[in-house]
Parts: sequence; structure tokens; C-alpha cells
Amino acid sequence: MGKKHSKFDVNPAASTVTPTTTPSSQTPTRGTYLVTEEKGSRSSPQQPSSQTKMAANDVFVCNQEDLKDGEMKEVDVPGGKVLLTREKGQYYAVGPKCTHYGASLANGVLCNGQVRCPWHGACFNIKTGDIEDFPGLNSLPTFEVSVRDSKVYMKAEEETVKKRFRVKSMVKCSGDNSQTFVLVGGGPATVECAETLRQEGFTGKVVIVTREKHLPYDRPKLSKAMSIKPEEIALRHADFYQSHDIEIQTEKEVVSVDGSGKSVKFSDGGSLKFDKLLIATGGKPRTLPIPGLDLQNVCQLRSPEDANYIASAAQGKNVVIIGSSFIGMEVASCLAEKAESVSVVDLIKVPFQLTLGDRVGAVLQKMHEDKGVKFYFERSVKEFVGVDGKVTEAILSDGTKLEADICVLGIGVVPATDFLEDSGISMTTRGFITVDKSLQTNVADVYAAGDIVEFPLFMAGNQQANIQHWQMAHKQGHIAALNMLGKTTEVRSVPYFWTVQYGKSVRYTGYGPGYDDVIVHGDLEAPKFAAFYTKGESVVAVASLAFDPIVSQAAQLMLNGGTITKDEIRDDPKSWTSRLQNF
Repeated sequence: MGKKHSKFDVNPAASTVTPTTTPSSQTPTRGTYLVTEEKGSRSSPQQPSSQTKMAANDVFVCNQEDLKDGEMKEVDVPGGKVLLTREKGQYYAVGPKCTHYGASLANGVLCNGQVRCPWHGACFNIKTGDIEDFPGLNSLPTFEVSVRDSKVYMKAEEETVKKRFRVKSMVKCSGDNSQTFVLVGGGPATVECAETLRQEGFTGKVVIVTREKHLPYDRPKLSKAMSIKPEEIALRHADFYQSHDIEIQTEKEVVSVDGSGKSVKFSDGGSLKFDKLLIATGGKPRTLPIPGLDLQNVCQLRSPEDANYIASAAQGKNVVIIGSSFIGMEVASCLAEKAESVSVVDLIKVPFQLTLGDRVGAVLQKMHEDKGVKFYFERSVKEFVGVDGKVTEAILSDGTKLEADICVLGIGVVPATDFLEDSGISMTTRGFITVDKSLQTNVADVYAAGDIVEFPLFMAGNQQANIQHWQMAHKQGHIAALNMLGKTTEVRSVPYFWTVQYGKSVRYTGYGPGYDDVIVHGDLEAPKFAAFYTKGESVVAVASLAFDPIVSQAAQLMLNGGTITKDEIRDDPKSWTSRLQNF
């Protein structure tokens, strides 16, 4: 997942906003909106005639001609700002900030009834305010808009304006429903699934089971901030789950699944029956057969405790990081100014080489080198050496010896699916669960989501793909919930991820494996660029740094079935963006 919006600008879990609930026998309604146009006299709207008399809380926000179709802007109202949009002649108003990390949506993308966040790609319905793609859990408040005498007015109660987000209405558990849905895993897929079940009217028992001792939390922040408390990054706090009858069982490790008998068994000998099951256990850190791996201070980053320990132990010390992808480079960014030295070891030639390519990777490498980080590429660690059981040195494959008070393994993850070996659930040779477009496994009533699945990716011709992005885990949890309820829905989302290093954020969207060329616009030295990854004559992915909102524009175009050709971005990186208004 030093940048100002990575340091908890928004903590929805800690908000004092009380979500609205509906009776358990009713399906909750979505957010509402209203746009009206009234014909009154020709008198000034500041002094309306009796025919166009404004309500007490009506606020003039702009002239009708100030906003054209496909445009949006923040407007001032009592209590703060509201995002006003116009699409197909109609005006809509919602909260102005993304509910994920607080980005200004006015700097994002408006298209086809959605506004997409410029930072991390979350999408909101401009009519209802509902979140429709992710990351994030909360929706936007909505406001009533009217047009009179070519003037645009808004009903904006100050108390509502000040609320930065809205929690969708949810039902509670009812004794009339004896079903139990079990959700295994402590990440966003299970949380979004549980909330969607309640939002869609499921009144049975919902149980989230996680092997971790903490409530589900924002895991991408572990490598971006490091010195953090679990409660500060909780996706929801305990009282939220309690108020919505979502049961959380922590420190419960599932060791087997019985699909025919519909039960899961725990490591403590207990078991739990289910009517529907979601498996979203995520990944576990990859390990290497290196002598000395068991020495003290040879660490992996997987939990808040790991992050805090590494941050503390690295102060003024020599740090060696194995791996130059997301975990490794974000940890290097966090520790560069705290440690005595930071060294990065990897078999590849530049950071992020496989995903972002040589040119973009070199930009990130220079960014780190400017902060004193040293790189040892095309090499591996042959051995960790220690004194009194504690690591002191990392010996590389070419014989280079690096002082090491602490080593961090950032070499990726493997699917945490070992417990499913005898379950009958179909998996690939690498341990990924195979699911269809509805996230259904080959076993009836058993679904899977998140980092552990291979699913048909619509933008890649429905080929099976594994997308280990925070955003995709949210989406798949949402889609799984709908299908668990019999509301047949196919997963359709464009992969979107980001990395934050030294206060700069690289964003990426699309599906790039197999790209054969990269066309870069901008200034790699600045750095400020947009990189287009192409396969043949088609753009399959886009990455950027300080070039917003081009990645979100690309994601929205791809979501709507649009394509970008290599020819049209060869000279102009933005030539295709005008097509967004065609949807």
C-alpha cells in the first residue's frame, strides 16, 4: 500500500457517525437523491418570487451554465464543501472526499454515472453516493439539488456536510433465519462480504474467522508507515461489528474444510457448521532455504507487531532488505532516514523490474539512492551469519559481505491454502483456488476471494488470473456476498494498485503480464511521468507518478469496455481521454 495521505487522513472505523439500521425483516434502501427544475418568475434567485420560494436550507451554489455535461466541481455550502456533478443535463451532489484516504474527488474522473478517486481508484455512484468499486468500505453522503431560473441550489444541512462518509444501511440477525455464513480470513474480502450480506438483507448468522489476534486491519499500511498500532488501522472497530451482528472470532485457525458435511475444523479441535462459506485467507510470506534464516532479527513483515519491531530495531542500525518489489522498497523508504545504512539485494536488475519495467524501475532506484540506499542487484543471499544467535552479516552469492543488524525478507507471498489439500476444492499446482466469475469454487456453496484465487479476468479475455491487490480483494468479497445470496453477479473490476515511497506515489492500473513495449511520457528525471504498457497494438496497463488522474481515467475507460491503442498515445498521452464522455 512520508506521503501525507498515507498517514491516516481518514479513519472511518473510529468515526462517531452512527449508521442507520433498518428492521431485520426489510431490505435496506440505498442512498437517495433528487434533482428538480422549477419554472418561476424572472425575478432574481437571490430574491425568489412566491412561486420559486426556496426552503430555509436551500443554498445557491452556481449558475446553470457554470457546469457542462461531464464536469464536476467542489462548491461551498454551510459546514464545508460538496461535490457537484452534471451528467446528461442532470445535477447531482455528493460528499467531496474519497472515503478511503480522503482524496479530492473533484480531481478524479466523472464517467457513466460514477466518480472515480484519482489516488486509488475507488468509484462512487453520483446519484446514490454508494461505493461501487474499491478500496474502502464507506459511501458518500448525498444532497438534494434543484434548478430554478437557471440557478442551481442545494439542500445541504450543515451536520450532514460535516460527515465525510455514510455507512450503508444494514439489517441485523433475526431468529427467523437459521442460516450461518462463515467467512474465513482477516482481510478486506471477508469484511466487505459481511457488510454486503447485511446491506442486502441477509438476517442469518455471519461469522468472520481469522487466525490473527487483531480485528481486520489495513494491511498495506504496514510497509508504508510501520510505527503503528493495530487499532489505528482497523478497518472497523469492535462496536461496529457488534452493532451489525457480525461475529468476529480471532486467533481461530482453520485446519480443514468438509464441503459435503459443510463444516470447518479449527486447530483447537473445535468446528463450525456453515450453509455458505467464503475462503479468503490471503497469502503467507515466501521463505528461502538460506542458512541462518532462523537467526534473531531475520524478519518478515506480516503483522503490526512485525512492523513495529522492525521500525524500532532498525534505528541507527545496518539494515539488509532481500527483495526490491512492494514490501522491500516501501520498507526501505520508511527506514532510509532512521537506519545507519539500508542495503537492498535482489536477483533482478532494477526495482519493480517485472511489473514496471527497466525505465520506471530506474526512476525508483534513483529515488532511493538519493536517500542513501545501496542496491546489490543480480545477486542473492547465500548465508546469514550471526553471533550469539543474532544476525550480524549477510553473505551474498558473489561473496560480498554486508553488515546486518537486521534483515527483512520482502520476497513476496504464497497462497495460504495448505489446509485445503484434502477438501476436494480445486486448486492450481501453485496453491491458488480456481473460481468462476461468481467467485464460486467447484464445491457447492463454497466461495473464495482475494489473493488466493485465480478468476476469469474480463479485460484479459476471461483468462484465469491471480490479482493480489487490496482493491480486488474488496471487490471480490462484495461479489461473493451477492452470489452467496443468490443474486447472480459476475466480478468485473479493473486491477488497480499503488505504492508510496518518500512521499511520492506510483499508481498502476490494468493487466500487464506479457507486455512487449513501454511508451513513457513526461520527465523521468523530475520525476513526473505516465507509462503505457502495450502488447501488440493495445495498451494493457498504465502507470504514473505525479500525472493524475490519468491512471484513474484509464481504469474507467477499461471498465467501460474501452481500449487505448498504441498509436494514439505515441505522441499524446491524453488524446484518448475525450472518449470517456462517450459512455
